[in-house]
Amino acid sequence: MERIRKPFERNRIFIDRTVNVGAISAEKAMAYGFTGPNLRAAGVDYDVRVAHPYSSYEDFDFIVPVGKSGDTYDRFCVRNAEVWESISIIKQALAKLPEGPYHADVPDYYLPPKEDVYHNMESLIYHFKIVMGEVPVPVAEIYHAVEGGNGELGFYLVTDGSRTPYRLHFRRPCFIYYQAYPEMIKGALLSDAIVILSSLNVIAGELDA
Repeated sequence: MERIRKPFERNRIFIDRTVNVGAISAEKAMAYGFTGPNLRAAGVDYDVRVAHPYSSYEDFDFIVPVGKSGDTYDRFCVRNAEVWESISIIKQALAKLPEGPYHADVPDYYLPPKEDVYHNMESLIYHFKIVMGEVPVPVAEIYHAVEGGNGELGFYLVTDGSRTPYRLHFRRPCFIYYQAYPEMIKGALLSDAIVILSSLNVIAGELDA
């Protein structure tokens, strides 16, 4: 860990190129709708896994890294710290992994093993029902979010009981970050614009409205 972190955190060139570069305040970040490491780098302690636990995250011990200035350097530090926290979570999960089946016995919603599909008529029927969308879907409206690598990845779903969603919308964190990018590069050098965009870790596939 130290061998990976020190070449950056103690490197004068790296520090000069990242400290106070592309800074965004906590208030401004929240106004734009930032989440994830880019929001935490600005000093806001918010993580979906802690605020709204899912998938048994409440059973794991981990620290949510938080920065102060919201600049490129803080974004690097937060993301770097999260790598080691993720490793810790994985180790805890492996230690707590129970013996036996790794999924619930719900053939209506869980695809049967491919080998069973080839040799068992009941498995073939369940496979066909799930793949062809014949599993009954209740009429509902729901929003659920997870803590993705870039922030809150949300799914808004409206169903009318038919095979396909009446409406489905994704909350894409990078789409939100990119709205703040023009303001974050004002007065910066052209080379800074590249560094700032990289520190936001914008995924181009999320920018399509």
